[in-house]
Amino acid sequence: MAVVETSSPGAAPKTSLGRAAEERRTAWFLTAPALLLMVVILLAPVVIAGVLSFTNYSLGNTGFDWIGTRNYERLFTRSTYEKMFVATLTYVVTVVPISVGLGLGAALLINSLGRFRELYKTIYFLPVMATLLAMAIAWEFMLHPSIGMINRTLEMGCGTVLETVWPFMANGCAERFPVWLGDKRYAIWVICFIGIWQGFGFNMVLYLAGLTSVHRELYHAAEMDGAKSGWDRFRLVTWPALGPTTVFVVTITCIRAFQVFDTIEAFWPQGGGPNKSTYVMMFAIFEKGVQQNLIGIGSAITMLFLAFVMFLTLIQRWLVERKVHY
Repeated sequence: MAVVETSSPGAAPKTSLGRAAEERRTAWFLTAPALLLMVVILLAPVVIAGVLSFTNYSLGNTGFDWIGTRNYERLFTRSTYEKMFVATLTYVVTVVPISVGLGLGAALLINSLGRFRELYKTIYFLPVMATLLAMAIAWEFMLHPSIGMINRTLEMGCGTVLETVWPFMANGCAERFPVWLGDKRYAIWVICFIGIWQGFGFNMVLYLAGLTSVHRELYHAAEMDGAKSGWDRFRLVTWPALGPTTVFVVTITCIRAFQVFDTIEAFWPQGGGPNKSTYVMMFAIFEKGVQQNLIGIGSAITMLFLAFVMFLTLIQRWLVERKVHY
C-alpha cells in the first residue's frame, strides 16, 4: 500500500510514487539543456558526416548524388590514401610507446628527487604549454639544411672527427647531411620526434599523479618479502599499481597521435610532405574537406577517424572493467 504524505495542512495528499515521478521530471528538466547541447554539438555532426560520406556533396552545390560506398572504396584502393594510412600508423606506432615510456621514466626520476623537483616538472612540461604552431616554426628554422642549428652542429662535430681521422674528407662533410624536411625518408621521423618532444611531458604529469596513489606500505611489504632492488620494487609494486594510469595515458596518447595536424600544416601547407610521406588522416580531412571542398570524401575519412577513436575507447573500457589495477 502506498504511503500518503502531506506537506501542509491544506495540501492534497501525495503518494511516494507520485513524488518519485515528480523527481524524475525535475531531473529530466535540469539535464535537458546539457543533453540538447550534446546532441547539437556532438551527435548531430557525426550523423551528418556519416550521411555525407555516402554522397559526392560539395559546399555551394545545390544538389548531390548518392554514390553508396564509393568514397570508402577509394580510401582502400588508391595509393594516396594508402600513404595516408602508412603515415598515420607510422606516427602512432612510433610516438605512443616512446612518449609513454619517456613520460613514465621522467615521472619516476622526478618522484625520486628531493630537491629541484618543481623545476624539472616545469622544464619537461614547457613543450606541452607552448603553442605547437609557434614551436613548429622554430623547429623549421633549426632543421634548415644550410643555416639550421642541427645541421651546423652536426657539421662542426663531423668536421672535428674527420679532421682527426680522415683530414682529406672533412671538406665535403656538410654536403652529406640530409634535408630533413625535404626528403621523404626523414620527414615522417622528424614529425615523430617533434610529437614525442611535445607529448611526453603531458604523460609525465599523468604518471606523477598516478604515483601519488601508490601507498608506501606496499613498498615496505614488498621489501619484507625480498624485493630489495629498485627494479624489483618497480616490477612488483609500482608497475601493477599504475595499471589504470597506464591504460588512460596510452588511450589519450593514441587519440592525440591520431590528431596530429599543426606541425604538418606549418611545415608543408600545400601537400602533406615530400611525396605524401607525412599525409596523415587529419591533414587529409583538412585538404579534402576544406582546401578542395570535397565534402563527401572528407566525411568518409572523418568517419574512419572516429571509428579508430571509438575502437581505442572500447579497448580502454574493456581493460578498466577487467580491473587492470590488480
